[in-house]
Amino acid sequence: MNVIVAGAGDVGGHAAEVLSADGHNVTVIDLSAERLRALGDTLDLRTLVGHCSHWDVLREAGVERCDLLIATTQVDEVNMLAASVAKAAGAKKTIVRVHHTANFSLRGTPYAQQLGIDELLCPEHLTALAIARTIRNPGFIALEEFGRGQLLMQRFPVASGAPVIGSALSELTLPPSTRLATVESGSTVTLADADTTIAEGDMVTLIGETKQFEAARKMFSKDREKRIHIAIMGETPTAVWLCRALKSRIFSVRLFVEHRDRAEELSEKLGHVTILDADPTDSATFADEHIGKTDVFIAVTDDDERNILACAQSKAMGVATVIAVVLRAKYLHLFPHVGIDHAFSPRADAVKAILHLIDTGPIRSLATFANGIAEVYELRPSKRAKVLGHELRNVKMPAQAMIAAIRRGDNVYVPGADDQIAAGDTLLVIGPRGISDDLRKLFVTK
Repeated sequence: MNVIVAGAGDVGGHAAEVLSADGHNVTVIDLSAERLRALGDTLDLRTLVGHCSHWDVLREAGVERCDLLIATTQVDEVNMLAASVAKAAGAKKTIVRVHHTANFSLRGTPYAQQLGIDELLCPEHLTALAIARTIRNPGFIALEEFGRGQLLMQRFPVASGAPVIGSALSELTLPPSTRLATVESGSTVTLADADTTIAEGDMVTLIGETKQFEAARKMFSKDREKRIHIAIMGETPTAVWLCRALKSRIFSVRLFVEHRDRAEELSEKLGHVTILDADPTDSATFADEHIGKTDVFIAVTDDDERNILACAQSKAMGVATVIAVVLRAKYLHLFPHVGIDHAFSPRADAVKAILHLIDTGPIRSLATFANGIAEVYELRPSKRAKVLGHELRNVKMPAQAMIAAIRRGDNVYVPGADDQIAAGDTLLVIGPRGISDDLRKLFVTK
């Protein structure tokens, strides 16, 4: 592909490095000749000094023949304008990096499409989701992210006396818009089907629309899940996104911030989080707030050194799992020596997302769960797929696979047997690992 990268900072420079190594023709635009010189001296790519949103600069970069423009400067509005100009000039696809929530909320809207923006990325949001996946089941995060707040997925044990015990799934009447995905009995994991029988103590994974989920859950268990206690240090956008990603009754989240005005602001936005105007690395605060007894400590400030030291201190004081966000890769080699369990980089997460977005294949694997037995697939049926217009009851899915959700425009829902797949839909399928070829035959080939 012919790729233009607008911005040679951390994200843009790393994206250019990865894409050029993959054999793409990459041109990088930046106002800093020094940054471009550093890239040009080590990578096989073209550099151009100038404003990435200016037509004459984009034309010199070859925008008319551009397959992909990635706008990654520090200024949201510059990135959005660069994408708009590039799309109007002939760029086939545009990916825009943004920081502000208001701009990121434009993804998938007609406004973004009118601007010529195909995809919006927020590195802070991506890092928050990556961290959340290490705490929560990655399959759950994949489904809830697909559902954009309209779907839930939880795993819990079947309680003694639950009305579903001894019944086959075909004999149960679950609330509308809910599905049973997996049943774990001892060491055996089963992808639920009509013949699956529920027993006391089984671990079940339930999927459903938010409004119906609790009613379905009560059929299996009335007990609340054990709460996981999490302490987050930082008042960055990543910290805010992380708090939102961990919005669940099984999490007790405390957010430690440095400034009182920021604490007051966040307390209005994050009603489910306890906001504390305090430094958790202070020995008195650490003791008073019993941070040593928390399950997870996460450091997400803008200071790499502070994040590393805070995690090392927390680990030494008894916290089971510590997680750090780092902006510079040079510190990664230190983590095994200081007891840090996981480290995340917004730069690396953004580039992973870019590579995912330029994968234009109709089927993607998003995550696995249930000890790797079940896989979550996202797929886009082709316009000529033979399943279009047929009721789902008449669609023969691969064995033990189900259509867990359909996204149609801004609406995401759990389909019933009478629903149909329409052109332009995106599907979330849960099934055994390795069924991509079967799904392709059903949803992609004519």
